[in-house]
Amino acid sequence: MSGQTNDTLTEDIGANLPYLRRYARALTGRRTTGDNYAAATLEAILGDRSLYQDDISSKVALFQVFHAIWSSSGMPVDHSTGDGLTGRADKHLKSLTTNTREALLLHTIEEFSVPEVAQVMQVNEHEAKSYIDKGVEEMNSSVSGNVMIIEDEAIIAMDLESIVAEMGHKVTGVARTRADALDLAAQELPDLILSDIQLADNSSGIDAVREILERDGDRPVIFITAFPERLLTGEGPEPAFLISKPFSEDQVRSAVSQAMFFASTETLMS
Repeated sequence: MSGQTNDTLTEDIGANLPYLRRYARALTGRRTTGDNYAAATLEAILGDRSLYQDDISSKVALFQVFHAIWSSSGMPVDHSTGDGLTGRADKHLKSLTTNTREALLLHTIEEFSVPEVAQVMQVNEHEAKSYIDKGVEEMNSSVSGNVMIIEDEAIIAMDLESIVAEMGHKVTGVARTRADALDLAAQELPDLILSDIQLADNSSGIDAVREILERDGDRPVIFITAFPERLLTGEGPEPAFLISKPFSEDQVRSAVSQAMFFASTETLMS
C-alpha cells in the first residue's frame, strides 16, 4: 500500500463498504452471512495491506479482496430445504453454473463493467462475459412465483409489473400505501415483495413490509430506493436485497431471480 495513506484507505473502503455488504447479502442469501464475509474482507486488508491494490479503482480493489476470500471458502450459499417455492428455488440454485451468479450480480446490481468484473473475479474478460451471458440465460429459466409490488409512482409500477410478468411471475397487484399493501397481501399471499421506501401517503414501505412479514411469515423482499446507502448503515433492520433508483431492467431481473432463490431468507432482522 505504498501509494496510499491510512486515512485515504479508510475513506475509500468506507465509501464502498455499503455496496460490498449489499452484494455479499444478495450472494449468500442472508444478511448475517453476507456481513460476516464483508467483515472478513476488512480483517484481511488490515492484516495484509498488499491485498488491496491501489493501482485500480477503490471499489474494484475492495470487491477483489472479497472474492479471493469467497472463492477460498468454497463459495457456500444458504441452501434452504422444504417443499413448494423454497424447495424449487433451492434445487434450481444448486444447478447453477459456477461463477454465473457472482458475475451477474457484479454486472447488474453493482454495475461493474465487464473488464471490472474480470478484475474482481480474477479471470479474463472473455470468461467474465461468458459468465454474465450464462447467468442471464439461467435467470430467465428461474423458479416462478407470486410477486406483490408496493410502489406509489404509476409509471414505475407499470415498468416493474411488465418486467416481472415477462419473467414468468404472477403479479398479485400493486399497492400505493401501507394500508393498501396490508390489504393486498391478505387477499393473496406473495412469494416475493418488491417495495419502494416512501409511499403515496408518506407511509413507509419498510413498515408495510415488516407488518406483512410479522403477520404472514417470512418471504424475500426487494427494496427500491434512490438512496441505498441510507439503508446500509449497519444500524437497525436492513434489507438483504436492494435496488438503486433509477434502475435498469437487468437489475430488476437479476434481483428478483436472486431473491426467488432464497425464498426463506430472513430479509429484515432486528
